[in-house]
Amino acid sequence: MEKELVLVTGGSGFIAVHIILKLLKRGYQVRTTLRTLSRQDEVKSMLEQGGAVNFENLEFIQTDLTSDINWMKAATDATYVIHVASPTPATRPDDGDEMVKMAVDGTLRVMKAAKAAGVKRVVLTSASGAVLAGHKSHPEIFTEEDWTDLSGDIDAYQRSKTMAELAAWKFAKKENMELSAVNPVAVMGPVLGQDFSHSNQIIRAMLSGNMPFLLKIGFDYVDVRDVAELHLLAMTCPEAAGERFIATTGENLTYKEEAKILQRYLGSTAKKVSTKVLPDFIIKFMAIFKKDLRMPATFLGQNTACSNAKAKKLLSWQPRSAEEAIVATAKSMIELGLIDK
Repeated sequence: MEKELVLVTGGSGFIAVHIILKLLKRGYQVRTTLRTLSRQDEVKSMLEQGGAVNFENLEFIQTDLTSDINWMKAATDATYVIHVASPTPATRPDDGDEMVKMAVDGTLRVMKAAKAAGVKRVVLTSASGAVLAGHKSHPEIFTEEDWTDLSGDIDAYQRSKTMAELAAWKFAKKENMELSAVNPVAVMGPVLGQDFSHSNQIIRAMLSGNMPFLLKIGFDYVDVRDVAELHLLAMTCPEAAGERFIATTGENLTYKEEAKILQRYLGSTAKKVSTKVLPDFIIKFMAIFKKDLRMPATFLGQNTACSNAKAKKLLSWQPRSAEEAIVATAKSMIELGLIDK
């Protein structure tokens, strides 16, 4: 029997690499897209770091979210498409509208190619940013029924994720395609190289002593290995078609609680970790001048707790704890020498 081919977009990304690892271990053929093919070796070394031993079932193809070139070729013969590629806060263009356009247009390029190639199902990597942003008063726990309020005070990243996901659902409905969406919260877990999520940057900053003060905000967390697993469940389970799933451990932790976990598990390695929290009004003032504070500042005073009941019930998904995910991030960063001494 011929192996099923899965197209994974944005193969150098933190989540994508973990998805590719799982697909290869389960015996799938994987084709992955890169904006520049010079990153092939880097992706392979991250996969090796994650335990992959051979790459005979892996191929690379050059594509870009901003161009039509090669998308049709990329989707040809694929049974499934997992669309992970998206502009992130780390790679973002300075122009917020440009970021939104890139995410929406890129998603539609992938959806059109998948439709034309007769792909069985598309799994979209969305984000909790498409669920919970812009809601200043939302005391209940967020579920998959919730959508970000685009009229609220939200960052371009959340806007891009929300509008790209809405565009994907609209296209899937119109073209009668099978679509599932995975909406991860702050993604932690083993870092395999230089490419990791913006949530991981917080851990790096804490351990390097570059976060002398903390914001009074809490987020849900999830391990990247569990996010990858949820993508595979969303891809193969019949009941996942037409559904979105929040990937969270269901635990909402403040930055201070996160810092205390690092101190507890890492001892002297965490000696630069601060637990000093600054009042909201100071953060809001500082965000006017400090670009990297703008996005987190939009969440001050907001509930961000999410439910994982749907993924657990419908797909029997079992995530590891937030603590385990946070510690795995820190230990892998130390091991790879990514922490400033």
